Amino acid sequence: MDKELFRRAALIRHFEERLLGLFSEGKLSGTVHTCIGQELCALAVVDNLKEGDWVFSNHRCHGHYLAWSDDVQGLLAEIMGKPSGICGGRGGSQHLYRDQFLSNGVQGGGVPIAAGCALALGKFKGSPFIATAFIGDGTLGEGVVYETLNLAGKLGVPLLVVLEKNGYAQSTNTTTTISGNVRGRFEAFGWLYWESAIWQEEELFAKAKEAVQHVRSTRTPAALCIDCYRLKAHSKGDDNRDAREIAAYEERDPLRVFAGGEPETARQIYSECEVLLHDALTQIESEAGTDWTRGKELGVAARNGEDGTSTARWTAINSQSTQQRIVERLRTGLRGLLRQDDKVVLLGEDLEDPYGGAFKVTKGLSTEFPGRVFNTPISEAAIVGVGTGLALAGLRPIVEIMFGDFITLAADQLINQASKFAYMYNGQVSVPAIIRAAMGGKRGYGATHSQCLEKHFLGTPGLSVVAINSVFDPAILLERIHQHLSGPCLFVENKLLYAVHLHHQAQDGRVWLENGVHFPTLRLEAPGKAEVTVVVYGGMVDEVEEAVRLAFIEKEIMAELLVPTMIYPLDIEPIIESVAGTGRLLVVEEGQGFAGFGSEVVALCSERLPGRLLASARVCASEHPIPCSKELEKLALPDSARVLQAIEKLVTR
Repeated sequence: MDKELFRRAALIRHFEERLLGLFSEGKLSGTVHTCIGQELCALAVVDNLKEGDWVFSNHRCHGHYLAWSDDVQGLLAEIMGKPSGICGGRGGSQHLYRDQFLSNGVQGGGVPIAAGCALALGKFKGSPFIATAFIGDGTLGEGVVYETLNLAGKLGVPLLVVLEKNGYAQSTNTTTTISGNVRGRFEAFGWLYWESAIWQEEELFAKAKEAVQHVRSTRTPAALCIDCYRLKAHSKGDDNRDAREIAAYEERDPLRVFAGGEPETARQIYSECEVLLHDALTQIESEAGTDWTRGKELGVAARNGEDGTSTARWTAINSQSTQQRIVERLRTGLRGLLRQDDKVVLLGEDLEDPYGGAFKVTKGLSTEFPGRVFNTPISEAAIVGVGTGLALAGLRPIVEIMFGDFITLAADQLINQASKFAYMYNGQVSVPAIIRAAMGGKRGYGATHSQCLEKHFLGTPGLSVVAINSVFDPAILLERIHQHLSGPCLFVENKLLYAVHLHHQAQDGRVWLENGVHFPTLRLEAPGKAEVTVVVYGGMVDEVEEAVRLAFIEKEIMAELLVPTMIYPLDIEPIIESVAGTGRLLVVEEGQGFAGFGSEVVALCSERLPGRLLASARVCASEHPIPCSKELEKLALPDSARVLQAIEKLVTR
């Protein structure tokens, strides 16, 4: 080890040791995962990267970040929660972003994102840059890693995965949790593989250089496994490893070996590191606390208008696209985005011709836009993660989840990754990705292909949820998402709607109205003074419209029907305005009711209209899985008859 390498490694070591000291002094909160003992892993790899490359790290990220940036001041301020931190104090120890370096604390979650970024760099931008993802051997238990190895191998992306094999997953020796061998895992997916160790410095740096150059020149993925040892606890002081084992590795520690051979040089360098950190800490401690109101809007999923609420007058829906089926309007919308913006790409299972997607929404598009509409393996978590990586790198991905039921497999990528990035990284990145999901039942597909699961994503800060219906053109909704949303959007498409024709008039000739914001609430006025407000979204609109019609014809009950297109964040104002006049509220949803959309609407109206909400009710699915039998499914899911009964009961209480 030469003097300069020791200086850089010593700075990382001293930084990490100082963090442990600050934590014991009560000056840090949360947790600290140090890389003491593993410093050469970061330096060997990062030395071969260049500006324009991307680096993805994990919870043990400080060494990687310092090797990439030398930004001691910004990193320390971030960990201490100060405004001058690289993410304004929002990310802390594990969640860092600066200059295309990104870390997150969820094991394995960053690997598909790195693959998506590499896909953008290699296939769509044609750049010479690569993406590198650091993981630990504990991460080898995560399924999304193998989804990504397969997907990245088939697509051929310039991605280097660096495995820091320190022998432990938190406190557990990985020999007891990981079967097989590491090399076999990567080579099974056609990846080239190198391995070395921090105790063979020259070989390590040579192999790291070779691996990086291979990925950069061939534009294909590869892996580098580095044997190392973490000399300190997984986090803070929770270390139950054998003290004799740790002592043996301390004797072999490359920094200790260098210091033993050149003690004066080592003392001088450590002294310089101490001064640097002392000066940085002194300046940081003099700062005021973070202004938590600054950039508060970054934590909001989306805005529906200039101020996020509906202030426009109600007007008739103006569209020339009636009498076309919803599937055709969706295809038209996707085609329009592909034509107007070459950054738009579509990915998912079976999207390409001749199949054109499970519900034929993308039929013809892969032929019309070759290379920009492409198939992926059956790997929902990896697909959504790749979409996030594409978006980070400047593309506009639209990801299809074949059946909405499978969105749960990608929940981590939406809830812990994409939705958090804008706020967590203090507005330095955006993730403009659309996730299309075919939800809903009434087609006899049974318990795992018929659910409405969007409620599980409502209330996720940073994630918008838009639901199409039979009244408002879904092509317009897609265009507005593209124009107005900078964050991820879950786009809910009820399966029954695909064959339905778009219409702007009710069966009795009344015209549907909209309130003119980006993602409008739709309104079907009562034929007279409304006695009850009915709220519904998505595929249930036609059923509820029929119930409202029958309520007037058969029961002489006049109901006003409201249909939000963006169900999160919800523009509650039109609903509040209507309920203030009727005093009665019925919310209908096809999914499960407990802790659902309807619960939230009723709660918001109760809070905003104390004493004025006279009665409320919800109509939703039965509390059991959706059966395959047509007769049983009909009993399980809400329909116009149940809605009509609920309307009558509300008004006659």
